[in-house]
Amino acid sequence: MSEPTSPPPAPVRQLRLVVETEDLDAAVSFYRDVLGLTERESYEGEVDARVVILNAGIATLELSNPAQVRLIDRVEAEGRPSARLRIAFEVDDTAATTDRLVDAGAVLIATPRETPWRSINSRMDAPAGLQVTLFQELDAGALPEDAPDFST
Repeated sequence: MSEPTSPPPAPVRQLRLVVETEDLDAAVSFYRDVLGLTERESYEGEVDARVVILNAGIATLELSNPAQVRLIDRVEAEGRPSARLRIAFEVDDTAATTDRLVDAGAVLIATPRETPWRSINSRMDAPAGLQVTLFQELDAGALPEDAPDFST
């Protein structure tokens, strides 16, 4: 009898997005205090060097071709083009979180709306020069019969 084998360790242990910002305090306040990311680590160095590392839960890397990006832009933001890099956060309540972030200084690009892939998405420009999408996953299942066809 052979011994059960465990899967090999993943070669990547963490995805960390590094963002340079002129106003670190404002960005930390927005992403930590308003959005709710938790502070994992922070460091200070010479000549006022500072970094704050925020935990954003599970990290994934979404790679999309230009046709898919155009589709997402049509569905999520009435066709307004997204930034080349856009950060998407899964939240429990897209509408309430959008309101909180806008009240804290984000600039709304697109109000919350249901997408064909069964999520409620909104989009905004946020501190540190980031374009942010919020998404709330709805129940799993097939698309409604009257769902619009965004494939063209």
